[in-house]
Amino acid sequence: MRLGFAQIDAFASTPFAGNPAAVMPLAAWLDDATLQAIAAENNLSETAFLIPDSSGEADFELRWFTPVAEVALCGHATLASGHFVLSAEDARQRVRFRTRKAGVLEVERDGAGYQMALPAWAPAAKPLPSVIAALGLDDAVETLWHESRYALVVLSDADAVRALEPDFRALAKEGDTLTIVTAPGDDSDIISRAFAPGAGIDEDPVTGSAHAVMVPYWAKRLGRDTFSAYQASARGGRLSCRLAGDRVMLGGDCVTVVEGTFLLA
Repeated sequence: MRLGFAQIDAFASTPFAGNPAAVMPLAAWLDDATLQAIAAENNLSETAFLIPDSSGEADFELRWFTPVAEVALCGHATLASGHFVLSAEDARQRVRFRTRKAGVLEVERDGAGYQMALPAWAPAAKPLPSVIAALGLDDAVETLWHESRYALVVLSDADAVRALEPDFRALAKEGDTLTIVTAPGDDSDIISRAFAPGAGIDEDPVTGSAHAVMVPYWAKRLGRDTFSAYQASARGGRLSCRLAGDRVMLGGDCVTVVEGTFLLA
């Protein structure tokens, strides 16, 4: 069996920046064990699989897998999937994806880039002492939690975010949790880093779903619905952010860096 695929750098305007995702269109779902094995072989933070949606609710069904697990929401691989579809159809302005746990997501053209709508997952205050310890911190300005297993740790400034050296083994003991650390930015309105060692990803380069959690928090704190964001991983990535009711609108570019064929015996 020959399966076409593309590797796309999302939230990037040039190759080798942003967050790489593999996008693989299928005619129908393969069994879950095969999907997981493909994602492990790709060894990227996410592999996105899409099939035509027969429900009439969206254009495609979409699922995301890390090298070790299927996830409930992945922003950068959704943006990459939108880029994959829209790049192949110049006349199409937007594409809708039906997902299993995050509802229907949409990617549309926005100038030379794209805008993506994700659910707004506002976190609530919660003590997270084991997360704070695993991050190597003595304290934080605020700690919050979302039931989809997102931990949000707010620090005082951008330097503190950049200086973090987490204990990934200790963080992995939190299970399949995305730990987001954020603060006011220096060359952007907000800055962040994101860690998910329990899902096989020590540090995620640029994380759309993290902003689905951060944007409601920062919109309230900043007193405005629109602002810029930078995720300070080694690759780095910039996003425009807007809170629109129960949706988080994220803007960014994508670059296709690999096109090929996956050979499945």
